[in-house]
Amino acid sequence: MNKILENDLSQMDFILDKAKEQSIAYLNDLSNRSTSKGVKVDISNHLADDGIGTMKTLQYFNEKFEEIMVSASGPRYWGYVVGGSTPASIVGDWLTSIYDQCPFVIEGSGDTSAQIELETINMLLDLFNLPNDFIGGFVTGATVSNFTSLGVARQWIGKQYNKDFAKDGISESIKVFAATPHSSAVKSLSMLGMGSNNFTRIKVVEGNREAIDIDDLEQHIQQLNGQPFILIASGGTVNTVDFDDFKAIAELKKKYNFWWHIDAAFGAFAACSDEHKHLVEGWEFADSITIDCHKWLNVPYDSAVFFIKEKYKYLQVDTFQNSNAPYLGNPLDNFNYTNLLPENSRRLRALPVWFSLMAYGKTGYKDIVSNSIAMANHFGDFIENSKDFALLAPVRLNTVCFTLKNQEQDNATSVFLKKLNDTGKVFLTPTVYNGSKGIRASFVNFRTTIEDIEIVKELMVELV
Repeated sequence: MNKILENDLSQMDFILDKAKEQSIAYLNDLSNRSTSKGVKVDISNHLADDGIGTMKTLQYFNEKFEEIMVSASGPRYWGYVVGGSTPASIVGDWLTSIYDQCPFVIEGSGDTSAQIELETINMLLDLFNLPNDFIGGFVTGATVSNFTSLGVARQWIGKQYNKDFAKDGISESIKVFAATPHSSAVKSLSMLGMGSNNFTRIKVVEGNREAIDIDDLEQHIQQLNGQPFILIASGGTVNTVDFDDFKAIAELKKKYNFWWHIDAAFGAFAACSDEHKHLVEGWEFADSITIDCHKWLNVPYDSAVFFIKEKYKYLQVDTFQNSNAPYLGNPLDNFNYTNLLPENSRRLRALPVWFSLMAYGKTGYKDIVSNSIAMANHFGDFIENSKDFALLAPVRLNTVCFTLKNQEQDNATSVFLKKLNDTGKVFLTPTVYNGSKGIRASFVNFRTTIEDIEIVKELMVELV
């Protein structure tokens, strides 16, 4: 064994203790740590012949990178939709690395990790009040979750023409409808060969909405004269967290032949709120659903799930099977995750989720979701009553989309946002909504409190 590696192995307890000390110091200081850094470092392009060992590497990391790591998992990082990590999920993530498992086959492999994944999927279905006629799996994020679901949808379209698109390639035109699709869903159309420009944009409901106009959708469906298609519905749009009318879409599904996919990356968690669960009523009739875990579930990156109706498992196998790998067994005879999703090799992403669900239960996640919604409403009230800022859309769930009231210069909003982010006290992201430059504040982190909102309010008043 390499001497440096052997030495590291002999002092693993000391090494892990040091990593633990540094981790706790970071977590305890999250509220004070900067949310943004403009510092650049010199990037090395050289690898030494001899390594320096773990402890010296940790020291080098601290000197070069640690101080400029931002508090992306902190209570005032409101850009994008970035959750934190619950204590239980951190334990699960640490153990994921320690046990170093690859979820594989349910039966016959001697491996329990796939069973952990199945149990976690079942708990998530219960959390979201979804029926057990869905099966699911863990992937890296909403992009791959959308990719997986739409890959199976593509195969379903092929079957309508008695074609196998997975094996023979796409030989028919695939119609895709959407109103306000997330960029990751459009990206998936590109990766799947369906074309990112080849979806038809349906009108949205009037009245400052981003949701599908059901009448316009049905008119487009009727023009297809029975041709099958894919519908990408929104379970919480990025800018305003708007939801398509799932109950109305479910009624359309009784009349027309289409694959219904819902991108509910973070909006799915409306199901955890008694006041907002009506937003997802009817989603149980969808064919596939995308949900991110590293957002509102508050587990470490990278973690997301897909749910696909179990009756379509054969389509998943058609799409993702390792058909030239006899050592993996018959893909239809046993439950083998390598035949049900894009990745063969993947870490046990379910374990941090399993730990967090077990630790906090339904009530814990209801509390996390309720707190985030309360924080969004509190911040939204400030914007609505401000003389300097204006809401671009109502606060529907956990995201506040706003702008400056008086934009004497075209880039006034951008200039203000840069000044705000440069304070290092908060981080928000820019957007464009209905042609207006805006700012998004997204609340999903379980650590965020009223005190954090007050800090940001004072900053905004001072900087405007």
